[in-house]
Amino acid sequence: MPGADRPSLHSPETLRELVTRLREGIYVTNRAGDILDANPAFLEMLGVASLAELAEYSAEKLVVDPEARRREREILERDGVVRDFELTLRRPDGERRTVLDTAYALERSDDDAVYVGMLIDITRRTELERELREQAVRDALTGCFNRRYLRMLADEVEAGDARWGAVIVDIDHFKRINDELGHQAGDEILIRMGRFLMCEVRAKDAVIRYGGDEFVLFLRGADEEETSVVGARLRAEAPRSAPVPFSLGWATRRDNEPLERTVGRADRELLQVRFEARGFPATRRSG
Repeated sequence: MPGADRPSLHSPETLRELVTRLREGIYVTNRAGDILDANPAFLEMLGVASLAELAEYSAEKLVVDPEARRREREILERDGVVRDFELTLRRPDGERRTVLDTAYALERSDDDAVYVGMLIDITRRTELERELREQAVRDALTGCFNRRYLRMLADEVEAGDARWGAVIVDIDHFKRINDELGHQAGDEILIRMGRFLMCEVRAKDAVIRYGGDEFVLFLRGADEEETSVVGARLRAEAPRSAPVPFSLGWATRRDNEPLERTVGRADRELLQVRFEARGFPATRRSG
């Protein structure tokens, strides 16, 4: 009969070949999440050579966020299908992979449901997206955050009654450094100053390149005493660790004011410090 040997999606041989050759990971699990079968791409995605190596790793153990897995199971059991559900998996070797999971429930005569699914590995895409976001809020020269990040930070923290401290750091006589040593030397000093400041704050704080030679330290949750301690520590560390002398001023949030106003008060404090250094009378107020 003409066309009888033509490949068809109804052919078990064609489907078997398709599943074997696909670069997407195909799997079969039961209700408990035990992996009953998987194609070579699935095994490669999880960094194992055989299905036997996954015997002790159920879907529940592989998914990093149990709450995400619970939400996915809820959708799957309610609708019988889930599409493009993003999950982070922790492979047996500890490496993490970000995937999109699409699965559906198979009808069975017994009580145990069986699910057939497909994983698409989007780890590299996720990493690129994160890198692009980082580049958008990072200063290309120093690696510190930039003013765009400061605006994003303001949107995040100003909504409530959060506390914060702001320290302004400005390199002394930076124009003279550029004029006498050249812009390359000036750039190197900015890079070293950024590194110095990042070593002096906590992981939850932020160092922001605010202007040409000016940096802002955003101290999350800091009150007046904590902010003054940071300022004093910076002054104490300057002779030992800072690449060049600098001046600083600081302020803490008052009466639910916007972040920009706190930074402005810290900047005025910095100007007053410099006036005093030149012999002008002290008129500044703390924090």
